[in-house]
Amino acid sequence: MDNDVSTALHRSQLIDLTTTGRRSGLPRRIEIFLHDEDGVLFITGMPRRDRARDWIHNVTADPNVIVHLKTDIEADVPATARVITDPREARPLIEAAARRWRRDDVDEMIAHSPLIVLTPAAAPAV
Repeated sequence: MDNDVSTALHRSQLIDLTTTGRRSGLPRRIEIFLHDEDGVLFITGMPRRDRARDWIHNVTADPNVIVHLKTDIEADVPATARVITDPREARPLIEAAARRWRRDDVDEMIAHSPLIVLTPAAAPAV
């Protein structure tokens, strides 16, 4: 991954995320917000008590995803996603998202918002 892509990846921004459908095996692409907090890339969503998002189920079944940058630079970045369920690990990331979104319901978000941390694939050795 070149420096321009790496720099762009670490800006909080609207992206597309491609997961693999857990039942169909087909690519599933959604528009979602990518957060960067102190170099940690993560995706979360608004709290929902009624059900988990399909993209969380897909990531649980297959953690290989593609982050599609589309704001300042266009690039498709393969990454591995890890679902975060530990409230202690989730809290600083959810608090960062809550600040950006001007929300004050952090405990509700921790209890009912999806959360994944992304690790971009290393560039192949040249």
